[in-house]
Amino acid sequence: MADPVADKSGFLRMYMSSHPDTLVAYAKWYGKVTEPIASAEMTAIDSRSMTLTCSMKDGAKKVATVPLEPPLSGYEEVKPRLLEMKAKAQEGLGMIKAPQLSTFKLNTVATIKTGAAIALLCYLTFFPRGSASPFFYPARTAHTLIGGDFPLQVAWIALGVTHALESLYTYSLCRRHRTGLLVGTGYVLSTFVFGFTVWVELRRRIQQMRIDSVMKVE
Repeated sequence: MADPVADKSGFLRMYMSSHPDTLVAYAKWYGKVTEPIASAEMTAIDSRSMTLTCSMKDGAKKVATVPLEPPLSGYEEVKPRLLEMKAKAQEGLGMIKAPQLSTFKLNTVATIKTGAAIALLCYLTFFPRGSASPFFYPARTAHTLIGGDFPLQVAWIALGVTHALESLYTYSLCRRHRTGLLVGTGYVLSTFVFGFTVWVELRRRIQQMRIDSVMKVE
């Protein structure tokens, strides 16, 4: 199967040739080229990586391979990914500041689905053991099938540890992007409750802000 990005690499190389500063930023930040670079050229790109040939200020040539992680699934992903990578590289090199996120927003559908799953776990865990109510019949049946409380206790421990680690990651994003105390607290606490759906939406918003900031400059 042909690589969807490599098939159009000629156009991409030609397009990027008019953005030499971006290529130099890629080489320095992602390619880890520490020597002074006079110019850089994109000599290859596919869905997994791009290859940059750098002309050094001392006259030497150096090839840098920049991985695209995760790999691009199609050509339509190239532009937003390259724009986001440009913003990240420029942030990392101190050329621009990381975008500031000052509002709180959740992915409503994903949060409801996650909340429903957590509510189900609560239902299976905390139903009154001695109740004969038909409402709790599914919980009693499931409790018997899974072998009692132990699997539920393991599930809660795993959920708590996972969400705690995800909350730390969310905190790092909020701190980097200067959300402020109230917005940051909202994101961290929401992550602790709802897990990955919160930080995935947060990262999506940050990516869009980066792309918007780069597009304004261009």
